[in-house]
Amino acid sequence: MWLKNILFFVSFFICTSSIAQDAAKEEKQLDKLIPKEFTIPASPLFDLMGSAPSRVVNSSNLKDFKVDWSFRNWRLNPNIAIQGQPIWELFYNKKDLSKYQKASYLSRTLASTDLSIGTITSETNDRRVGAAVKINLYKQKDPLLVKQLYDDVLKEFDTELVLLRENEKQLLKALDSVTKPNDIKKFREDLTLNDVKLKTFYTRRKEAIVEKSKEVIVNNWNASFVDIAVGQINSYETDSIGSFKKLKLNRNTGKAFWINYGLKLGKRAMLTGLIRSTYYEEEVSFKLKNNTTGNETEEKTIADNKLLSIGFNIRYGGPVYNFFVEFAKDVKTFKTPVEALNDAFKAPNGQTVLTNTVKWDVVDPYNISIGGDWRIGRNLVLNYGLRMILDTNFKTTSVLPIANISCMMR
Repeated sequence: MWLKNILFFVSFFICTSSIAQDAAKEEKQLDKLIPKEFTIPASPLFDLMGSAPSRVVNSSNLKDFKVDWSFRNWRLNPNIAIQGQPIWELFYNKKDLSKYQKASYLSRTLASTDLSIGTITSETNDRRVGAAVKINLYKQKDPLLVKQLYDDVLKEFDTELVLLRENEKQLLKALDSVTKPNDIKKFREDLTLNDVKLKTFYTRRKEAIVEKSKEVIVNNWNASFVDIAVGQINSYETDSIGSFKKLKLNRNTGKAFWINYGLKLGKRAMLTGLIRSTYYEEEVSFKLKNNTTGNETEEKTIADNKLLSIGFNIRYGGPVYNFFVEFAKDVKTFKTPVEALNDAFKAPNGQTVLTNTVKWDVVDPYNISIGGDWRIGRNLVLNYGLRMILDTNFKTTSVLPIANISCMMR
């Protein structure tokens, strides 16, 4: 009998030691369970490049590093973007959020500075590289400012832990004093049951915290927001091994400034919008005719151009699944290539521009997209969509399937 008791207490000591280690581990990981973002949209750079399923994206106020893969052309090209918030990482990424919660509006705004860099291969095999910076100006609900988010959960479980440990002491004390086999068996069964509750305590508490986090996300996945951003993209012709050969001058090479905004519509929907201005150099080709000899020569010039993009998106669903319908329009500053040529080039004396030969890269003005987001896990999201490109007569010229996989690095 005494040997069995010794073995019982040794095994019990090992179990309780394991519980203590689990407790320390869980306490260190508690901050990782705090919801730092409500949604995981595509990176601002993919947004700028048009490589996101939606051109009108949700707020990109993330607090961890993220990697995006784009499958716009369904080929195994290194279409990748890396995203992070350097100011947050340097000054506020701590277990104790009090510094961030006490910070001024300006400091929290700077902490939302979001940097993304990356590259894609276009449908014409051009290599596009760039970077973008995005800042959140307004967020209806910041999950990191929800103080005492888990107080009720922690208080409930702290009370339970005190009761379990007190019960453990009482049962051990009773085992020392009883002698009847039936009583010993009963107290051991009670102690085993108590031990099971202790061993599962931190797992159950973690599950309760996760459920609390989900509740916060469900209620705020479509929170209103205002973001501003700036970005730069260069597009290069490449050879068979991917070396840069020539910088292409069109709308795929330039800098852009834009605003994203969103408005919460109840619990299941939201309206988002985009206003973007892209500044770039436009290559215009044309023919010059010598008025004396009648000879025609091929010529090119560069015109400064600007593209204004606007769009609206309606999403419906929740944080795990949601679907969208979107309309976007692009308008060049110069409506025709002849206008751009007249602004950038003056024909020499004795020569005339053949206006019917003036050409530039055509931009189809209208996009209609449908798609959605599937949050596969806490750190993994699939964004997908079909984009219909329409000309000035609203005739569909192409349909482009786009899919992105976004993975949080935590």
